[in-house]
Amino acid sequence: MIAAFPIWNDRIAPVFDVAGLLLLLETSSGVVLNRREVPLARALPMEKAMDLQQLGVEELVCGAISRPMEIALTSRGIRVIPFIAGDFAGVVRAWLAGTLPCDAFAMPGCCGRWRNQAHNQQERNLLMNGKGRGGMGGGGGGRGQGGSGRGRMGGPAAAGPDGFCVCPQCGRKEPHQRGVPCNQVKCPDCGILMTRAI
Repeated sequence: MIAAFPIWNDRIAPVFDVAGLLLLLETSSGVVLNRREVPLARALPMEKAMDLQQLGVEELVCGAISRPMEIALTSRGIRVIPFIAGDFAGVVRAWLAGTLPCDAFAMPGCCGRWRNQAHNQQERNLLMNGKGRGGMGGGGGGRGQGGSGRGRMGGPAAAGPDGFCVCPQCGRKEPHQRGVPCNQVKCPDCGILMTRAI
């Protein structure tokens, strides 16, 4: 398992999107086998997600993270544990013990977010695969229908009827077509199903 921790002054960097340094830990059975620091370019979400994937990162423990960045990472199979704060050594100990997320390392004002993280992650994965709430089959996922802030077709509600579909493989953007979920559109370049971007 390779896990990534954005760091700043021996603490978890407060915002992953602009973090400049990443510490990679290679572990096995809860034991750290190798650690190295990697400079992190300030790039677009898809580019940064591609960099982490190429580094072999399977899990990211970070502070605040933007929705497009989180989607870019999870679409590449990288598990994200967001809204974590505190000194790096303490966070790593908690992560190795399997106790993250927890109140002791929750960012101020973010406690409620991680409590539902596992449920929300499952829902995000279902939506990105064209299943679950918000898809063509009904069930409603928008705010007005008591859902989770998703748009009618399963994309972010903030994206509105316009916006873009983005390929998680190559980063190509295509204008979103109203009534057609991005997860049913194939990238013209590589044939991968696209995801919604704001």
